[in-house]
Amino acid sequence: MQHNIHNLARSTDDIIIVGGGLAGLFCALKLAPRPVTLISAAPLGQGASSAWAQGGIAAAVAEGDTPEAHAADTVAVGGGLVDAAVALGIAREAAPRIHDLLAYGVPFDRDLEGRLAVGREAAHSARRIVHVRGDGAGAAIIAALSQAVRRTPSIRVIEGLVAEALLTEASAVAGLQLRETVNPSATPLLLAARAVVLATGGIGHLYAVTTNPPEASGSGLAIAARAGAVIADPEFVQFHPTAISVGRDPAPLATEALRGEGATLINGKGERFMAARHPLAELAPRDIVARGVFAEIAAGRGAFLDARQALGARFADKFPTVHASCIAAGIDPATQIIPIAPAAHYHMGGVAVDERGRSSIDGLWAGGEVSSTGAHGANRLASNSLLEAVVYAARIADDIAGRTLPSPARLPDAPLAPRGGSPDPAVVQRLRAMMSAHVGVVREGDGLTDAVHHFAALDREATSITLRNMAISALHVAASAWRRRESRGAHFRADHPAEIPALAQRTMTSLATAREIAESLSALPRAAP
Repeated sequence: MQHNIHNLARSTDDIIIVGGGLAGLFCALKLAPRPVTLISAAPLGQGASSAWAQGGIAAAVAEGDTPEAHAADTVAVGGGLVDAAVALGIAREAAPRIHDLLAYGVPFDRDLEGRLAVGREAAHSARRIVHVRGDGAGAAIIAALSQAVRRTPSIRVIEGLVAEALLTEASAVAGLQLRETVNPSATPLLLAARAVVLATGGIGHLYAVTTNPPEASGSGLAIAARAGAVIADPEFVQFHPTAISVGRDPAPLATEALRGEGATLINGKGERFMAARHPLAELAPRDIVARGVFAEIAAGRGAFLDARQALGARFADKFPTVHASCIAAGIDPATQIIPIAPAAHYHMGGVAVDERGRSSIDGLWAGGEVSSTGAHGANRLASNSLLEAVVYAARIADDIAGRTLPSPARLPDAPLAPRGGSPDPAVVQRLRAMMSAHVGVVREGDGLTDAVHHFAALDREATSITLRNMAISALHVAASAWRRRESRGAHFRADHPAEIPALAQRTMTSLATAREIAESLSALPRAAP
């Protein structure tokens, strides 16, 4: 059900869900017929990373596979930080959530006997990726759920608003401050609510090279952090090793499933380079492949995906999304190699939540990429993110449905951050360049120190609330990366390349801690803002 932004000013709602990706849409549907308001910055179905997911959803639904095996694979790639109980719980709920999605109209691929077709991806011990038309799972899932949401009368959809602050009263949620995306200088809107579900996505667009949409700029993490929420594991950012490097922002993705079908990684000399780095070669865990690709590019040899022999003329039928991206860039992947580069892809960190999706702030839940459940540890297993999103969206809906919410509080008379306006594009570009250069695939102490200085200065001095939120999320990542003096999972320190067993614990931090780290580094030389 569609509604006009201008009828919203200072209105009161029982439950607000922020985000139109998989977690937000699924949670709204699971709460029906309880009334909810779904806030989306972009038109529904757009601006969500989940719509761009190519692989699919990991689920132990094939004969001979088990949730226990799926959970064991998840733990194995997580760098010693996966909460094993969380991983097993998610794996066990996979099958019922897949059936929910089928009921909402998601057209998962089936084999000739009518069973769900399953594919193989890196570091999975079995074929367990449920997909749609080869590489179109995310788009198909989001399209089906968007249609279901629009058909559901209890869901009020408001598009074109971004959440910029969480309103609290006595350390509990009281509502949200929102601003129009098309008119950022307009007066903010205040919406009272005692239950807020953050499903705002990740932080990928804080990086200069990313597969994520512009909406994935860390706003949800920042507004939760500013309200005092505990943030978990922010230093762990997964870089997809095979973004198509053709100068587009965001960078198109060449799904890992291509390598599952036999495509290889070569440098400009035509040499395969992954076999020397890991026994699984091209199908090694993503962080290892990303560093391999990064090293070839840094050495000036370049990196390419070669599907000519493995797929050739079958490429267009098997992987139509990737094929279209290549053709648009003037590359025929059936006969030519594809230039690639690592790109910020998924944030393992986020708002710390318990097994029901509850944050440390009463009345605030978080689901999908903005949250950190403990399921991914230091390195996400391929196609576990969409699964985690639907499992936790359903749990959040159950948790909210099972409680009586107090009446919304009285809203403040004035906005928390009255100054709006669009951030200076040059300042945003510098922030993104700094994240890629110093908080990227390979990190080291001096670069992280420069980054922490820079983001802390933006946090203090930014006049645009949008820019300040970006700076706060960037500061969390950089400060925790500076503090973790080891290499683990997706976090690689060139100056601390070893994994330290004593540091095998998750990071639990806060905005106050990130600012304290910045303050402690203030005696060191500071990069110009």
